Amino acid sequence: MGVLGTVDPTARRRHAHYAGRVSTQRVFAARLAGCAVFDPAGDRLGKVRDVVIVYRSTGAPRVIGLVVEIPGRRHVFLSIGRVTSIRSGQVISTGLINVRRFQPRAGEVRVLAEMLGRRVTFADGSGSAVVEDVAIEPNRLGEWAISQLFLRRPKTSASPFAKGPTTFAAWSEVAEERAPGESQSAEQLVASYSELHAADLANTLLDLPEKRMLEVAEELSDDRLADALEEMPEDEQVHILDQLGDERAADILDQMDPDDAADLLAQLPSSRLEQLLQLMEPEEAEDVRMLLRYGPDTAGGLMTPEPIILSADATVAEALALIRRHELHPALAAAVFVTLPPFETPTGRLLGVVHFQRMLRYPPHERLGAIMDETLETVSVTASAMEVARMLASYDLVSLPVIDAAHRLVGAISIDDMLDYLLPDDWRSHDTDETTEAKAAP
Repeated sequence: MGVLGTVDPTARRRHAHYAGRVSTQRVFAARLAGCAVFDPAGDRLGKVRDVVIVYRSTGAPRVIGLVVEIPGRRHVFLSIGRVTSIRSGQVISTGLINVRRFQPRAGEVRVLAEMLGRRVTFADGSGSAVVEDVAIEPNRLGEWAISQLFLRRPKTSASPFAKGPTTFAAWSEVAEERAPGESQSAEQLVASYSELHAADLANTLLDLPEKRMLEVAEELSDDRLADALEEMPEDEQVHILDQLGDERAADILDQMDPDDAADLLAQLPSSRLEQLLQLMEPEEAEDVRMLLRYGPDTAGGLMTPEPIILSADATVAEALALIRRHELHPALAAAVFVTLPPFETPTGRLLGVVHFQRMLRYPPHERLGAIMDETLETVSVTASAMEVARMLASYDLVSLPVIDAAHRLVGAISIDDMLDYLLPDDWRSHDTDETTEAKAAP
């Protein structure tokens, strides 16, 4: 990093020409993640999840391909030889992808999953730094390799909010402090996953080696890990929960939706189930205990006990304010249930429902009791899952109120609850036996 000063015009032109050429070729791995992959006809094949490299005895590591997520959330390998262009936030390929699930081979290193966060030392003896990003670039022969590292030096201020200065370095200007192939800190890996959707995070975690997956699970925040667990198959949920201490496991369960937490706890031995319930927050544990009383194939076992509930005197404005809550699932935000007090499940008698679209047709001060639908379809808490599915399909609904024998609202069952029930247990990680190259579905 030099000091800016006077530069002769010829040198400036030479630098501008070089910078312009590099800008169209050099790609940073962290920015490449999530970019769409297209075939030559413009059909989308998937999106980039990682860059795969191999170390060489001399020179910078060579890029051998990309990890691409194709429909079905399956991660596959796309050879760099199949890539014809990387530019403008997109990758163009020849259109042929081997649909076999990606499994790293010996000597292969994933840049985002394993390299970011590694500590390196500068060859000139000026100290150390942490790798925050990696630039890849093709040479004159079209072979892609690591061309530059984006590094952060140790911070020089005692402030907890301060960060160290950043710099760029060529591969030849640094040396890794850890052996090639050794993973970076779980903290750095978690940071690189911060923008992933919960379902994508779950899929990414399951693709990591078991030891690495558990390290990252330990580092994730409670709510982030809870979101990821909700998107995993139940056997994987149980496996991860078994590796956590009881206190941490209870905190995770507190952050999960009650129906998902109940499904997970139902897979555990009764002794640990009760122990975790005792450690959970009382209100959360009470909801889960109620769900555990019902069979897993009934409306009571599939419902959520936390729908939106208001009195008949509440206004449209109050209902819309509740619907706007960020954490509320869209299917549950589609309707507000009107009951007699109390207004927490099990409520007083269910009076009716007001759908979101209906509320939009009335002024904010309108009472819900004046516009509610009193002819709504309900299901008994003991109704079978298939009966619920038929009602949702017959009446084109996204959710149904679940009532007990006294016509009290005990919860709501949504279309996504039914999809989770009806789809096969392994739908999230569904794989095929195809091993030949084929074009991924758009």
